[in-house]
Amino acid sequence: MQIAPVPYDHPDAVKLNDLVQQEYVERYGDPDLTALDPRQFAPPNGLYLLAYDVDGAPVASGGWRRQDRSDEGYADGDAELKRMYVVPAARGQRLARRILAALEEDARAAGRTRMVLESGIAQPEALTLYASCGYAYQEEKFGLYREYDSSRCMAKSLV
Repeated sequence: MQIAPVPYDHPDAVKLNDLVQQEYVERYGDPDLTALDPRQFAPPNGLYLLAYDVDGAPVASGGWRRQDRSDEGYADGDAELKRMYVVPAARGQRLARRILAALEEDARAAGRTRMVLESGIAQPEALTLYASCGYAYQEEKFGLYREYDSSRCMAKSLV
């Protein structure tokens, strides 16, 4: 298994993004409408990673983008986790944990002080993963879906 940085608009990243959006539609009825610009994931203000299997097929993704204090509830120093996804055939291989650890390390090296994420109640396996990696639920929610009852916001200190 190889994990490599790629642009957010790389064809393999687009392929996995399409798959995760399909999963959001299956679980929530709609895709994630958060506006994402490929430039947001360009170092040093972000990073996008893909995991490739031994045959060179993309099987997992994840990225972070810089956030600072805003009216969407972010704080100065935040790094927002986006598009964590593992294709069903590759689940159970700890790929999400490996990508998450690499993203945290990169965000820390870029001077970010807190990793934040927004997920939802229809993704219990994701919520369990993040909690097991030291993320805590936040009462003060952030992001596009902060006012949705089904939204769950989590954060982890990077310092």
